[in-house]
Amino acid sequence: MRRLAALAISMLALSVSALADGASAAEDKTVNIYFWYDYVPADTIAEFEKQTGIKIVYDTFDSVDMLTTKALTGGSGYDIIMPGASLVGQYAKAGAIQKLDKARIPNAGDLNPDIMAFLARQDPGAAYAVPYAYGTTGIMYNPAKIAERMKDAPVDSLDMIFKPEIAAKFQDCGIAMVDSPEGVMSVALNYLGFDPFSIDEGDLHKAGALLASIKPYVRHFKSGSIMSELAAGDLCLALGWSGDAIGANARAAESKNGIEVRYAVPREGTEIFFDVMTIPVDAPHSENAHALMNFLLSPQASARFTNATLYPNAVQAATPMVDEVVRDNPNIYFSKATLKHLFAAQPRDQKSLRLVTRLWTSFMTGTN
Repeated sequence: MRRLAALAISMLALSVSALADGASAAEDKTVNIYFWYDYVPADTIAEFEKQTGIKIVYDTFDSVDMLTTKALTGGSGYDIIMPGASLVGQYAKAGAIQKLDKARIPNAGDLNPDIMAFLARQDPGAAYAVPYAYGTTGIMYNPAKIAERMKDAPVDSLDMIFKPEIAAKFQDCGIAMVDSPEGVMSVALNYLGFDPFSIDEGDLHKAGALLASIKPYVRHFKSGSIMSELAAGDLCLALGWSGDAIGANARAAESKNGIEVRYAVPREGTEIFFDVMTIPVDAPHSENAHALMNFLLSPQASARFTNATLYPNAVQAATPMVDEVVRDNPNIYFSKATLKHLFAAQPRDQKSLRLVTRLWTSFMTGTN
């Protein structure tokens, strides 16, 4: 097994070096990326730089709005950016991103077809983007604190969050929610039995009313602090992202504080989201970008990413290299039955988007 792994790494080095050699004739040895914080492990960066001589300049963004502003304005200087899959169509229509040269990304040929089927709705044929990570929006909870307040709590149901009489039971130990207007609204619409991407004003107002009914019990909407607060026991329940919940549990275990954090994909169904890699139309180092993109989609780099962040990847050959406790977790690597209950984000028209934004602002601020 070790010999096979060594052979695979050697072959990877040759393929990446070949791409890099071709790129070096026309480009300097730099690739500028704009990703979420801590989304490329340090040893992956070091390995790529050592094998290719191409230096990775890694900038981070805190919100998708920051990314979109730079992407649509142009002239950002970035070679790879990482939007959510639902934005790819918008960026492509605006002429902000370029079509990928698939011949330079051979590792993209081993992507999970079930995952690619979701992405095809936003980017047919994966013309502009390839998936780096994915996850779901679901229920993050501290089982001990939940059990203290409600025996037999429906922890795999969105009733935990969306039923005021249940949410009220956990107000004292802390409920949080990610600041994701379109994502949470789609989950709320689906929970009510509507199309998660309904543009009907009546449906949207009903979803807004549902959210307003639980506002008194939600402590905050600070997406960036949910993981650390769950790990420390400062929250007992949240509607948030799968990787953050699993990461919170890992942090708690490392600190040996006796806290356990669990995650459940809601049985009513929920959003599956994707962080994808795409190349701006004016990328200064497009060839280097393709080389890095191919490297990050290698089985070794993909498995390393998942083991570090606990977000799954779509590279099929990476799965055996993922830690067993991660790959066997049904809330990380979903079964086909679970996939049937998931929906991928879809872009909204401007009218319904304005209404979603207004309803979300009212929900967060507690105003009508």
